[in-house]
Amino acid sequence: MSGDYAIDVHGLVKRFGKKTAVAGVDIQMPRGEVWGFLGPNGSGKTTTIRMICGLLTATEGTGQCLGYDIRRDAEKIRELTGYMTQKFSFWTDMTIRENLEFVARLYHLPKIRQTVDATLEKLGLTHRQHQLSGALSGGWKQRLALAAVTMHNPKLLLLDEPTAGVDPQARRDFWDEIHHLSLAGMTVLVSTHYMDEAERCDRIVYLANGQKIVEGTVADVIARSSLITFRGEGPVSDAWPMPSGANPASNMPPISVPRFT
Repeated sequence: MSGDYAIDVHGLVKRFGKKTAVAGVDIQMPRGEVWGFLGPNGSGKTTTIRMICGLLTATEGTGQCLGYDIRRDAEKIRELTGYMTQKFSFWTDMTIRENLEFVARLYHLPKIRQTVDATLEKLGLTHRQHQLSGALSGGWKQRLALAAVTMHNPKLLLLDEPTAGVDPQARRDFWDEIHHLSLAGMTVLVSTHYMDEAERCDRIVYLANGQKIVEGTVADVIARSSLITFRGEGPVSDAWPMPSGANPASNMPPISVPRFT
């Protein structure tokens, strides 16, 4: 396993009783890139992310994350990783500042006040710092969550469908922040079911039914998987039948439809 990879895992399997959620996934993700985990709900994206960062122990498989063994060194991996969950998981009866100060203490960060001030400024939250987090809109909750998981300057950022339920402008602003973090040297893995978001990644991993179907650049994935892409704000859905001889550009609505043959 090479030190050039932020994530280097092989044959990951996770079973919950008789159900197999992930069935033999391999990922080798270079440091400093932005990768997209694309796939419908229930495809195994969240479970794979949690195995990578040590929150779940793989039933089978081996690998490293940031140079540490995913089985033996889970605690160290978590210290170096920022993980943003699907559901807003901060304290709704505390202000933005109070939430960030609490998280800073959990990470034992020095100069808490200065660190929080800098984080608020960086994410454009300074003018809302005394607002209760429970009163925030989806887009501002998203910014608070991103601030909290990046405050300790992680080497790897794992984002689990971070833009679900927020408006298109908030999604675009969020992705601008992701690329700013990447330019600063952070490695980012984002799970999503929006094809237009996946297109902003360096590479895509498409999962379905717990298996990796295809991996590559956007162009590679389209070429190798018969993926038909229509730019828009729509989520990935099941494959739609297309009449023989139909012209996709003139007959289909402006959403993204994955079709695997």
